[in-house]
Order: sequence, then C-alpha cells, then structure tokens
Amino acid sequence: MGAQIVEIAGQKMAVLPIDDYERLLEIVEDKADSVAAAVAEQRRLDGEEYLPAEMVDRIIDGESALRVWRNHRGLTLDQVAKAAGTSKAFLSEIENGKGRGSPSLWRKLAEALDVSADDILPLD
Repeated sequence: MGAQIVEIAGQKMAVLPIDDYERLLEIVEDKADSVAAAVAEQRRLDGEEYLPAEMVDRIIDGESALRVWRNHRGLTLDQVAKAAGTSKAFLSEIENGKGRGSPSLWRKLAEALDVSADDILPLD
C-alpha cells in the first residue's frame, strides 16, 4: 500500500491509490458484518426468536401477521380463539382484515402466540 502524506490547512492527510482505498473499505465492511453476525448469534443463544425468511416474505406480501404467526406456532383458529377468549369466526374475520378487535383482544392474541402485540398487528 503506497500512501502519500500531505498537509492541508495544517492537518496531515493520507492520500492513497483508489484500489487500496476500496480494499480498506471492504476490510472494514467485512469486520462490521462479522461483528453483527456475532451479536446476532449471541442474541439467538440468549433466546431471541428469529423468523424464517418465508414468514417475513408472507407478511411483506400482505398476508395477516396474525395468521402467519398462528401457522408458525402450529395452532388452529379454534385454539387461538379459545386462548384469547373470542370466537373462531371473529378471529377469522380479523385474520382476513374484516374485523379489527380491541386492544385487549390483541394483547390476548399476542399472549396466546407468545409474541408481542406489535408482531401481529396489521401493518396498515
């Protein structure tokens, strides 16, 4: 690496070929990625739940996060409805965007699915 030291307005600066500069940027980015991966792995080991990409894609594509999480947990409409103290029909309406539900119901649904309410609330 051939850097040249210059002084501009009383401050020393290093000037280096663009290839060397780009290589340094790649090294820094690789290090940042490595640190982020280590942090994510520790969070996973500490019990943080990660979503499979397929689940995220379904939610991004507009499917009800409530339904996606319910399916992910392997629960039926009836099981979640009973746990949350609502009817299977109303839960179906909520999942299909035809029903809203009260804040207390959303908290009960989140508890039944072992997630935060923010994880299942509609994006709109």
